[in-house]
Amino acid sequence: MTSKELLYVKTVADEKSISRAAKKLFIAQPSLSQSIQRIEEALGTPLFNRNTKGLTLTFAGERYCQMASQVLKMYEDFELEISDINNLRTGRVHMGITNHLGTLTLARILPEYRRICPYVELYIHEENTATLEQMLLRGELDFVIMHAPRDISPSQIHYDIMARDPFVIAIHPQHRLIQKAVKKPGFPYPILDLKLLAKEPFLMLHKEQRIRQITDAVLLKAGISRPSIALTLRNYETALLLAARGLGTTLIPLQYFQIASYEYCPALLWIEEKYDAWWDMCIATLQNGFLSKADQLFIRLVKEQFKE
Repeated sequence: MTSKELLYVKTVADEKSISRAAKKLFIAQPSLSQSIQRIEEALGTPLFNRNTKGLTLTFAGERYCQMASQVLKMYEDFELEISDINNLRTGRVHMGITNHLGTLTLARILPEYRRICPYVELYIHEENTATLEQMLLRGELDFVIMHAPRDISPSQIHYDIMARDPFVIAIHPQHRLIQKAVKKPGFPYPILDLKLLAKEPFLMLHKEQRIRQITDAVLLKAGISRPSIALTLRNYETALLLAARGLGTTLIPLQYFQIASYEYCPALLWIEEKYDAWWDMCIATLQNGFLSKADQLFIRLVKEQFKE
């Protein structure tokens, strides 16, 4: 039973004539007559009484037309809804973002997004990267704003890189190693060779957090495969405060340091380029996944903001 068949029966019922219905539907009368006969044969009962005065509905025909009216109205409403979705007058977006990127990103993007499409429902899920990647793979999220893994091997997730952020060393302001850091033109902080941290205690985040994963990779490249871990934390701001108080050393993205405020401020040291101490902010989506116009708009605004 197709929408075309529903429309044929309803139009014939309204016009009480095959010929008039055929003209209204812009099809040949024999074709319409054959279509009605096929529908009746498929149902196993006549829908129309045929007499010299024209066509009238049987009881089955009345019920069919009632149903047809309801279904065709649903089709019409759905087409209007699709039109609204395509024109951003309605819709729903499920996006994921890490907690700290939410602080960096959402206040910049949401006012403009709300101005353009005020009636699109927006669901924001704030989790760590590992959880967000799993939600994306399960189809619970349309896209995720996050930091890409260091090794982007072929997978079901596509990472669209937007911006690179360097990691820096956060250390106690009077730490003895600061004297061994070298100031160079063009660098915002003195440069310290990471190998000098081999015997230092570290303040680390949990292994499922991307900062920890990048930190482990950077230290490994410096030959520090088993760093001494003084504390394992979940909040990078706490790690920075403790580094400022001399409880250990931590590596932190420069951008995260710049958005935080501290009662105790650590000293920052630059990391040599050979250690690849950085991470990439990205938009993560499923490979060949569907993105609505509302999704695409949000992603475009994010990219424009960080391009600037």
